Order: sequence, then C-alpha cells, then structure tokens
Amino acid sequence: MATRTIHGMLAPTECAVALIDFQPAMFAGVHSHDRTTIVQNVQVLAKAARLFRVPTILSTVAAQSFSGAMIPEVTGIFPDQKPIDRTSINSWLDPNFRAAIERTGRRKIVVAGLWTEACVLFPTLDMLQAGYEVYVPTDGCGDITCEAHERAVQRLVQAGAVPVTSLQFLFELQQDWGRGETYEGCMEIMKAHTPYGIEVRFVKEFLGGHGG
Repeated sequence: MATRTIHGMLAPTECAVALIDFQPAMFAGVHSHDRTTIVQNVQVLAKAARLFRVPTILSTVAAQSFSGAMIPEVTGIFPDQKPIDRTSINSWLDPNFRAAIERTGRRKIVVAGLWTEACVLFPTLDMLQAGYEVYVPTDGCGDITCEAHERAVQRLVQAGAVPVTSLQFLFELQQDWGRGETYEGCMEIMKAHTPYGIEVRFVKEFLGGHGG
C-alpha cells in the first residue's frame, strides 16, 4: 500500500514563493475572477512573503515583446529585484528560474500566476516530479474562463499540489496573534487588501485594538 503524504503547515523558514506572469497582457485574458481581486490577493501573498522574509522569485514571459512588465503592485514590494524574463510558457524550463528556486534551498514552493492552466500548472507538475511540495493559492491565480481555472486546479490537486488561499498563506505564517514582531504587519496587509480590513480598522480605532 502506498504511503499517504501529509503536507504540514507552511513555515517562513521552510518555504519559498514564485509569482509568475502578473503582466498586463496576461490579465487581459482573465475572465475566471474579477481581475482587481487577483491584484489584491497577489499583494497579500507578496507582502506576506516580505513580512516573514520568505524568499520570493518573480518571473515574466516576453515582457519586452508582448506581455508587458510585471505590474508595479508586485514589483514595488520588491524594489531591488528584477523579474526573471523568459520565452518559455513553463518557467521550470528556464535555467535562470530553476536556479533561483534551487538557490532558496526550500522544498516547499508556493506558486501563483497567470494563467492557471499553463504558467501555474506546467512548472508545478515539473516541480512535483522533481520532489518539491507545491502549494497554489488559487485565488491569486486566474484563467481565461472559470472552467479553465477549475480544470487546472483539479489537475494540480490530482498531481499532488496543495490548494490554499492568499489569506491562508498569511495566517499560516503568523499562526499566533501574540507574535508581536509580525502582528502589525499582518494587520496592515488585511487593512489594505481585504474586506475584513474594514472591521480591523473599526476595532483598532474605536475599541482599542485586537486582543492579541
């Protein structure tokens, strides 16, 4: 009988993040989600990674010739980092991208990008084959139709990837509101990018703050 793999919690010291192809031409084809929601969710991912010092790789496809630069909402979070530009749909085929993943030394990789059925699915399948654990925040991805996104997510899960959400990634890294060194950073991310931010502002401004 095959042994069932139990995927544990993500920890800041054990994972890395890859944000792939958040570019104007790729956003133009997205109809599975509201595009502004994806912009918010990828910022949750990126800011959480920065807050918890999780190694983060940015990558684009054909930025100069077709797709445009990665949106500043993402690159502005990592001002000293130049996205790895590729010609390949599958970022794992690009030696610079692969080397960047390997340099992190992490075996748990969180992957989000546009589109789910290609630029997320393809490198995920290859990384799973290479022995990595891959976690996909599906609300930080998008595709040309709802069906395209959902079939891709189904295939990702069948292959062994773990579906998560952007806020789940943030909460999983924080774990305990008593962790004061990152508490305010988490609150700022939620205030800026989630509907719950309205409640956070109310609690802090009128009721004196969170109980943590």
